[in-house]
Amino acid sequence: MQKKSLETLLYSTAGILVMLAIVIAINVITSVSPVREDLTQEKAYTLSAGTRTVLKKLDTPVTIHFYCTQSETATPETVYLKAYAKKVEDLLHEYQQIAGKNLIIQKFDPQPDSDAEDSARLDGLEPQTLQGNDQFYLGVSVALADSRVVIPFLDPERERQLEYDLTRAISQVFTPEKPTIGVLSALPVFGQPANPMMAESGQQGTPGWGLIDQLKQDFDLKQVELTTDKIDDRIKVLLVIHPKDISEATQYAIDQFVLRGGKLIAFLDPLSIVDSRAQQQQQNPMMGGQPPANASSSLPLLLKAWGLDFDTTKVVADLNYKLELGGPNGQPTEAPAFLGLTGDAINRDDIATSPVDTVWLPLAGAFTGNPAAGLKETILLHSSTQAELADGTLASMGGDSLMQDFKPTGVSYTLALRLSGKFKTAFPDGQPGQTNRTSLKESATENSVVLFGDSDFAADDFSVRKTQTPFGDMASPLNGNLSLVQNVVEQMAGDSSLIEIRSRATTHRPFTRIKAMEAAAEATGEAKITELQTSLNDTQQRLSELESQKKDKDQQFILSPEQKVELDNFRKQQAEVSRELKQAQKDLRKEVVSLQTRIEWLNILAMPLAVTLVGVLIALVKRKQTSAK
Repeated sequence: MQKKSLETLLYSTAGILVMLAIVIAINVITSVSPVREDLTQEKAYTLSAGTRTVLKKLDTPVTIHFYCTQSETATPETVYLKAYAKKVEDLLHEYQQIAGKNLIIQKFDPQPDSDAEDSARLDGLEPQTLQGNDQFYLGVSVALADSRVVIPFLDPERERQLEYDLTRAISQVFTPEKPTIGVLSALPVFGQPANPMMAESGQQGTPGWGLIDQLKQDFDLKQVELTTDKIDDRIKVLLVIHPKDISEATQYAIDQFVLRGGKLIAFLDPLSIVDSRAQQQQQNPMMGGQPPANASSSLPLLLKAWGLDFDTTKVVADLNYKLELGGPNGQPTEAPAFLGLTGDAINRDDIATSPVDTVWLPLAGAFTGNPAAGLKETILLHSSTQAELADGTLASMGGDSLMQDFKPTGVSYTLALRLSGKFKTAFPDGQPGQTNRTSLKESATENSVVLFGDSDFAADDFSVRKTQTPFGDMASPLNGNLSLVQNVVEQMAGDSSLIEIRSRATTHRPFTRIKAMEAAAEATGEAKITELQTSLNDTQQRLSELESQKKDKDQQFILSPEQKVELDNFRKQQAEVSRELKQAQKDLRKEVVSLQTRIEWLNILAMPLAVTLVGVLIALVKRKQTSAK
């Protein structure tokens, strides 16, 4: 008996030691060759095809200096940053595995008064000051010959953009010559200095758009005046953002730019919120809150030549893709003219739009018509069929007025498109006001033009979320708006390697089924509201008729029996419809909450249930093996 117990003890001890050795061996192997399984749907933690393409293009060694402070201080901030630095280091090792000898990674620990700190400063890095005045370095310098790109601080808030930032830096040093991009706008997209008369009161200037700052990192940006009559030949791609009150001469300059092979991306707008706000800020306080005189923009002469039309008085309202805005007392308000496009509303077959999963368009217009001969239309963004064209001014006042009389037309409206083919001039008689100057009549080769029915979606207010962090103000993507614009610019400029990487950073999965349920219920509810309003109008008309039949003017404030009956009937009808509406909203909310609850519990219980089932199966197998002995 003692011998058997001793054997059991020895076997158990030996088994534990063997398992311990196996675990240690696995850890050693995986630490040398890290292997990860990416279970995210969009493969957010797997190197994208764009990164692999850039790395495989390297034919000359690129050196990356990775700086990370390895201090012994263990504050919550330093622990957090060191953990993030380990992720950065793992990602750089993956880069090196693909690029091989053409990517050299050197790691530095810039302690105070060390050679590593001197190297960091020579590379242009500055330490971040943490709580307690601790100095912490976390950044990279990418160099090839005399070309150098520095990321001074790798902000953990931009973890989803980390791959894009690193790959872009490598791409920039590998191809240092930047294409020239022109920007023509009636809005202060490059920023605006403070009024000297108001500077004494502390008023500051307007900062430039985040889009412009992003484009400056990849392209040579050139500002083009709205009154220009000639586009610089060095410009490869021209961005036209809200061309309000654009002249014929400038439209002619754009026309000739396209005909000689320049790429055009135009952001038109039936009602620019950014422009409206700017006008209200400049408005004389004595005039009150009057609506802006003009906040719309178009390229009417060019669109007509291309076979398109853009109504600057109408915006697209959509029940399926409406957003919720902050209303009175912080309560969310439905805004059908503020669109949050997802899923099928975004073209999944185009390289510029396919990686983008959500786009916000506030008060966007629709393109109608058929492309002119020789041109092909590709729709990039569109509404659902549960949409209508609404008055722009009415839509800007809030969503309640639109929801009350909403009538879906069954038409899917085009919100953004690409025209491709050989373009013909919109000025067959030549430059306006000129008779002797020759002009192009048709493009020699096929070209492309991209048109958006909104300009506000590229502004900071509708594209980025700004937050204050211990490391300063940081901006993170609010949606895929900026990714979409940058994708189109890179596509038109001839480089699309970074498109997939950037767009993966803004992944957002809305509850499309819930959206459809809400749209269907609201369509039914709005029909009842319309019926109630019609009944109210009929009753009021009937009351007016009864009033006109009175003969005794002294009795004009006393209701007749007929009027009392009319009012009683209306009040009963109003109460009945209100009750039905409340019940429909209650049923809708109940169904939505039930669906959300099921999804949440599925996410919570799926993994524990899977582990439990595996454990039960293992126990059954062991029991069967034990009983067989």
